[in-house]
Amino acid sequence: MIAEALEKYGLKQLDPRMIEQLEAYLDLLIFWNSRQNLTAVRDRAGIIERHIVESIACAQQLTHVQTLLDFGSGAGFPGIPIAVARPEIEVTLAESQNKKATFLREAVRTLQLTATVHGGRVETLPESLTFDCVTMRAVDKTLEALPLAWGRVGRPGILAVFSTESSADRLRTALPDADWSDLKTPGQLPGGILLAGAK
Repeated sequence: MIAEALEKYGLKQLDPRMIEQLEAYLDLLIFWNSRQNLTAVRDRAGIIERHIVESIACAQQLTHVQTLLDFGSGAGFPGIPIAVARPEIEVTLAESQNKKATFLREAVRTLQLTATVHGGRVETLPESLTFDCVTMRAVDKTLEALPLAWGRVGRPGILAVFSTESSADRLRTALPDADWSDLKTPGQLPGGILLAGAK
């Protein structure tokens, strides 16, 4: 199903090992989601269509990125699929909610990823720590969180934000210091667009 969804949206196929890791991640997510609310999308096809496809689309557009912070990682999107598809990137998953952070640690362990889980607010990371890329997807109070995320973007670096067409202008206006553009994906993402703010 994952390979079919990637083909549907014109994305490059992943190698079989990566597909296996994403399948294991899906199994774990569905199991945990039956006990605590990690994502509102609960069916396998829906998670692939909305979450996996968008995350892989982001992973395949990132260039010159060695370190990445997934700001408010939640259930691990897009950070965990990026860690799977781009193992050369050092991924940090930041999640302040303890139950979700516990799930992320279990996912990292089960999938044998090199990603790091920061179980706390991004503000509690060392002040000097910045990243080549910071991702934001479905973060609560996104407009308020933008400056915090931007402060973690190194120079040069990018802030990659998942957005709808209707919200894109508000995001650009909220962070005028960023050089905004769309990360070009082969086709329209299921949930909207992927904005890139360069520093």
